[in-house]
Amino acid sequence: MITNTESGTRIDEINDGIYRISTPVHILGGFTFNQFLVVDDEALLFHTGPRRMFPLVREAVLKVIPADKLRHIAVSHFEADECGSLNEWLAAAPNATPVGSAVGAMVSLADFADREPRGMANGEELSLGRHKLQWVETPHLPHGWDCGYMFDATTRTLLCGDLFTRGGAEHPPITESDILGPSEAFRAPLHYFAHATNTREMIERLAVLNPTTLACMHGSSWQGDGASLLRELADALEGKGVLA
Repeated sequence: MITNTESGTRIDEINDGIYRISTPVHILGGFTFNQFLVVDDEALLFHTGPRRMFPLVREAVLKVIPADKLRHIAVSHFEADECGSLNEWLAAAPNATPVGSAVGAMVSLADFADREPRGMANGEELSLGRHKLQWVETPHLPHGWDCGYMFDATTRTLLCGDLFTRGGAEHPPITESDILGPSEAFRAPLHYFAHATNTREMIERLAVLNPTTLACMHGSSWQGDGASLLRELADALEGKGVLA
């Protein structure tokens, strides 16, 4: 559903109770910024979008729930498109708590956020009601010491942030088509992965969860055998995969 005809911002349900908010922008030859709203007894927004995008994201959220129903505003790592409008959201959602990794809460969110954050440890679970979100710590995957992701065991959805980033401003809300090839082609010239020595180990932490939906921050969400696709990403990063 288009929520703003001028910007092209839209909101679509990609899994039971999980909504993708997406805004196309004219950078890098076309790009999308996505946030994910998990509607439950305690609603959660994963990523806020940049500060200047706040009115567009808020407009989309309000098509589904009132802002004051939000209880958690989660970020995978500290960066403008992840949490640029965090304080605007905290003002709009007076009952919401910022959520991130324990490291992220300590080194960034505790200072930046207008409300005390909740720092989550690896494997810790956040219950929203029907949806149970597990925090998976993945430092430096693809960048940021504080990086981590959230896995919803109820719908087998992995909120996977900057993994599988693709360029282009036109993407369907969810796809079963190849996303690894386009994401690797986009990554190669920008070289934004950290290349940590334990990258495969970090990816395996995600793969063993056997996600069937990958909620990507840039580009379409994806449906299929997430474990296999994540392990193919690990191969590609070691030079054994699609671009080898």
